[in-house]
Amino acid sequence: MALTDTPIQPDQTPVTDSVTAGPPAAEAGGILTVDLSAIEANWRALGRRIMPSECAAVIKADAYGCGIEPVAARLVKAGCKTFFVADLLEARRARTAAPDAAIYVLNGLLPGTAPAFAALRARPVIGSMVELAEWDAFCSGQQWRGGAALHVDTGMNRLGITANDAAALAPRIRSENHGITLLMSHLVSAEVQNHPLNERQIALFREVRILYRGITSSLSNSSGIFLGNAAHCDMARPGVALYGVNPTPGRSNPMRPVIELQARIAQVRIVPKGETVGYNAGWTAKRQTRLAVVAVGYADGYLRAAGASDAAPGADAIVAGKRCPIAGRVSMDLIAVDVTDLPEGSARRGDLATLVGDEISVDDVAAAAGTIGYEVLTSLGKRYHRVYRA
Repeated sequence: MALTDTPIQPDQTPVTDSVTAGPPAAEAGGILTVDLSAIEANWRALGRRIMPSECAAVIKADAYGCGIEPVAARLVKAGCKTFFVADLLEARRARTAAPDAAIYVLNGLLPGTAPAFAALRARPVIGSMVELAEWDAFCSGQQWRGGAALHVDTGMNRLGITANDAAALAPRIRSENHGITLLMSHLVSAEVQNHPLNERQIALFREVRILYRGITSSLSNSSGIFLGNAAHCDMARPGVALYGVNPTPGRSNPMRPVIELQARIAQVRIVPKGETVGYNAGWTAKRQTRLAVVAVGYADGYLRAAGASDAAPGADAIVAGKRCPIAGRVSMDLIAVDVTDLPEGSARRGDLATLVGDEISVDDVAAAAGTIGYEVLTSLGKRYHRVYRA
């Protein structure tokens, strides 16, 4: 099930303007707008950077909170031929929107799931010798030739066979029909351009690639694309950059913003000087304060850690065109925003405050919450009214 109450199906993908999903706008505490044209533009920009290598797309975690079905459908129309998801449920959703694409499942082959991969024409990313043996047995017994990826661990120490095992397997993989269509690894610190692990991983993967000539290879994630040609291999797998998060921290963001999140003002109230706001009384009004209380909270995926206290500021919102600070903790369904400096009457019940958008980026919210843009995006909740722009 998508993060919206009414998932967008491929034939509903917008052509001229937009489609909507979830509760009606007037009934929703928040409105989430996803710019599909920006996602396509980001994919094309990344593709130009890695030419002539193929640019795939990672659409796991509900396309980083943006919706697997509409995102996959849009990228298929743009020419994307390969997608990566985390599990079989996501593979099923991706297949409805991308009937002819190659779909790789990053979490690999769980015991007994090989028939489900075949039924979906999905490709497991094999990450252990045990998985490889089970996949080989299934392919041999069923004469299945649907393809799979072989994941080689070059330093992440998470999933993947060792480089030594990959070297030992290479003659067998190449001489027998194991159906390996992709050789891949995963960078540890690609967002840190000068991290010594980048060079080590690129060099080790290059050595393994030589043994698997003729099989497509892939190493780069979003940030890896910006490490240069040596990291590009035959295919790159951008994820978070497609959705507008900066793949080059510390430098200007080369990607177009994708989402806008607005929250409905439920009430405007006055808090006397010296009174506290929110749970645990962690934020104190230093003057008579006017608050706009908006109907979005951490149950909607707006991170609790983005709240403010007397000791530290939190994130901001844009109300009536002005940037205003959050006051107190983010609660389950509500956030208080200090609008004291706005002209009287400019923030009214029913108006919309912008939590992400305009001059507030996903990365800004992440920084205020002490986390990364990935978490902000993948936390986006299902109670929003969603608008998919073409």
